[in-house]
Amino acid sequence: MKKRQDSIKQEHQEIKDTTATVKDSTDELKESGSQDSLLKEAELQQKIDDLNDKYLRLYSEFDNFRKRTIREKLEYSKMASEEVISELLPVLDDFERAIKSSQDIENCEPVKEGVNLILNKLKGILEKKGLKPITAIGEVFNTDYHEAITYIPATSEEMKGKIMDEIEKGYMLNDKVIRYTKVVIGQ
Repeated sequence: MKKRQDSIKQEHQEIKDTTATVKDSTDELKESGSQDSLLKEAELQQKIDDLNDKYLRLYSEFDNFRKRTIREKLEYSKMASEEVISELLPVLDDFERAIKSSQDIENCEPVKEGVNLILNKLKGILEKKGLKPITAIGEVFNTDYHEAITYIPATSEEMKGKIMDEIEKGYMLNDKVIRYTKVVIGQ
């Protein structure tokens, strides 16, 4: 890309130099006023027009290249991990539900341990990619991070307007909310 920029700058300078030379020659020919000089003047004017056209095309080509490169970089960085992580969120939810439902079962320690190991491994991978869970229970309701599902009577005065329960966890990917936390609010 740097070579292309340098090449375009060099061509731009050559066009400017040639244009200046042609203009100087045109001015000299206008002063002489002969038939041959008028013919040369027309040729030089055509050369100026061609160089200006070449310059404009070159400038437009470089500008389009620069804009396209910037746009492609932004698109790649946005879409690189968001789709994959969004698809993995239901798996994460299923693991958490399995652990929660297997709490009361006896003689299933190996199953619980295995599921916990898988869950921790999956969470670690997602955290490396920039995924962070949104904290909710006990927090003040915030529409930037939470989605209210229902209201229930608060257990104490200090819990009014705060989140009492979490129905579905919310997540942020690189400081952008990709799923809001579905919560129950104390009233």
